[in-house]
Amino acid sequence: MARGWEGDLVRLVPLDKEKHLQNAVEWMNDPEVTEWLERGDFPMTHLEEEAFFDRVMQPATTDVVFAIETLEGVHLGFSGTHGIDWRHRVGTTGSFIGRKDFWGKRYGSDAVRVRTRYLFEVLGLRLLLAAVMAGNERSLRMLTGSGYREVGRIPGRWWKRGEYRDEILLAADRTSWTEAIEKEPAAGPTGGPSR
Repeated sequence: MARGWEGDLVRLVPLDKEKHLQNAVEWMNDPEVTEWLERGDFPMTHLEEEAFFDRVMQPATTDVVFAIETLEGVHLGFSGTHGIDWRHRVGTTGSFIGRKDFWGKRYGSDAVRVRTRYLFEVLGLRLLLAAVMAGNERSLRMLTGSGYREVGRIPGRWWKRGEYRDEILLAADRTSWTEAIEKEPAAGPTGGPSR
């Protein structure tokens, strides 16, 4: 029996330490995977990642985190929402695909669309926030293709790999999300790059 929230290419499933924890530790210690992530330039220990899993696996509070799997059950990455403000119905989103052999095949875009649908239609959020380091064009395309719009920049916000990088701030509401899904074709393995 399938579990989780399904898209065209992926399923967002609850975290499972046995299935997902070791991959998280490996991916968070891979410089290529973490090139555009805020985290990843300091070693990530198994204990530290396990503590994160323990925290976000508690009954829903302000964080909702899923593992991203293919429809066949291959673990690809993670997608979630943090700092949910239930009064104002706002959350900050993020995703990454750790399996490099799945990069550029629209799995990340499908995961963002499934996550967005879940957050708006199931949790009833009204506004989603995201941030991307300047230069991460794939993530920027993935988010804007899912209804996120650039709303600002913080110059030199992040020190990453030898230089200060701007932080691009994005937001999506139900209207921008609906417009994006009506305009874009369904995700497919021959689509444009995403990560």
